[in-house]
Amino acid sequence: MTADDPFAHLHDEDYASPFDQLRVGHAQLVQTGGRLTEPVNGPWRLTLDLFDEGLRQRWYADDDTPPSQWALPRDYDVEAGEPVPVPSCWNLLKPHWYQFEGAGWYTTMLPWTPGPPGERVVLQFGGAASHALVFLNGQCVGGHAGASTPFSIEITQAIQAGPNRLQVMVENRRRADRVPMHHIDWFNYGGLYRSVELLRLPQVFLRRVAVGLVPGSNGGRVFVEVVASDPIDAEAEVIWPTVQEEPCRVQIRAGRGRIEIAAQPRLWSPASPTLHDVLVTSGQDRWQERIGFREIITRGHDILLNGEPLFLQGVCVHEDDEAVGKVSTLDDVERRLTHARELGANFLRLAHYPHHEHVARLADAVGVLLWAEVPVYWAIDFADPATYCDAENQLLELVTRDVNRASVILWGVGNENADTDARYRFMRDLAAAARAADPTRLITAACLIDRERFAIADRLAEHLDVIGLNEYFGWYEPDVSGLQRLIANSAPDRPVVISETGADAKAGHRGTGRQLFTEDWQAEFFRQQWHVVRGTPWIRGFAAWLLYDFRSERRQTRFQRGYNRKGLIAEDKVTKKLAFEVLSALFREETR
Repeated sequence: MTADDPFAHLHDEDYASPFDQLRVGHAQLVQTGGRLTEPVNGPWRLTLDLFDEGLRQRWYADDDTPPSQWALPRDYDVEAGEPVPVPSCWNLLKPHWYQFEGAGWYTTMLPWTPGPPGERVVLQFGGAASHALVFLNGQCVGGHAGASTPFSIEITQAIQAGPNRLQVMVENRRRADRVPMHHIDWFNYGGLYRSVELLRLPQVFLRRVAVGLVPGSNGGRVFVEVVASDPIDAEAEVIWPTVQEEPCRVQIRAGRGRIEIAAQPRLWSPASPTLHDVLVTSGQDRWQERIGFREIITRGHDILLNGEPLFLQGVCVHEDDEAVGKVSTLDDVERRLTHARELGANFLRLAHYPHHEHVARLADAVGVLLWAEVPVYWAIDFADPATYCDAENQLLELVTRDVNRASVILWGVGNENADTDARYRFMRDLAAAARAADPTRLITAACLIDRERFAIADRLAEHLDVIGLNEYFGWYEPDVSGLQRLIANSAPDRPVVISETGADAKAGHRGTGRQLFTEDWQAEFFRQQWHVVRGTPWIRGFAAWLLYDFRSERRQTRFQRGYNRKGLIAEDKVTKKLAFEVLSALFREETR
């Protein structure tokens, strides 16, 4: 503390607490539902706040008055910010920003022309890494926690005719009480890295619509569930000509409504990814989507898709790109799915956080199954109620966004968490929250081996439909015989999916035998793994770790240089390693 700055010892988080009550979550999230949106992307001004001055000095109250007209000096000037694209990750915009972790202030001018009386205006954020506060014309209109889930902020009362100054403070500090925590195995990108859009809505609108097969109906009944923007009594009409010739009606009471009807729509599957046009109207609002109908259940050790046994063979993937970081362009998502299909995969695990909404939409269209998860990763602060609330909210935002995506068959609630009492309660409750929000999908988690019994014996398993197992026998363990021993010691009563397994290989590095970091050992690793896995009847899935090499600053050997090299394809997303062809041959042999 100094005489001229009595607040120098405080951080911006001390000034953020008054805004906590304005934080939005899954209850405020608005599904876009085919409605027209107005993009708020393009060039914004960005000022990195290295000394956490922004909230204390009220940067959100500053305007674009030129310095020549200031009555008193300031330490912040909107126009002094760097012009940057949105969406983007700030780490890759300038070399000296590469490792920055902290707060950044984005500013743009948002022009607005008022619409008809009663119109409501909502800002839609695809993702802000990792925490955000949003200000409009100097007023805080909302905040959000979580890097990878969407959020909606209504600005009806704050927006004005003409230009509006929109500011977003985004910060990406790693902290032990956050989700994910401070210790992660991927790159900590920061910024407004997904699209920002403006949504104009009528005075009463449909906030959420879920459409699908009624669980347990054997494909003979469908449901429509709606949540309105307000606790009103109203009616919604559902038009779905390929499901039922005549429209049907949903009675909304206190803002919620649900119907179930007998119908047998053509079902969705990877072999036949059929989608049906569904339009739901209520008052002046229109919501529309292309929906795939399918049933995913377990029976004993089997996973059944539309009543048929399913073996999940695929690969994990991170959102990471050499040029744009965590930004996912449509071309990049198409490339991921194309490579997965070239591999012979029917399945992708989206590690370790919600990926861009393009992924599930395109997977619906081409017929790829998905495991989608939230970043309850490693040693989360399981004893902290606030951390649980953060995790549950991110999970429910993911469910709300992707509830109508047929390709998503698994909600993942955690990854590699040690089996403690606090963790058990946390994950048990998270699994229950996922099941209550969406009973049409399976619940899973990537579990660790019980080292004392050397078996699959996680207490959480009783709350899961599918047990995920991360194991690296032949890489972090000497050889694959450990996997054989683990299998011999285990007797799960439900299906198991190998949710991660793999070996690092530097593209172009070759060698014989178990020579680490060679393409040859990576390929042999998968041969040995596949032989053991396919000989185990209760293992019903296999996800190679992983599709592309990706940034991870924990990895600093001469072969890694800040990258996890377990990809089947190098970080250029072009160079395929030997293991890609080997695993592809194994996958295709399985399907013959």
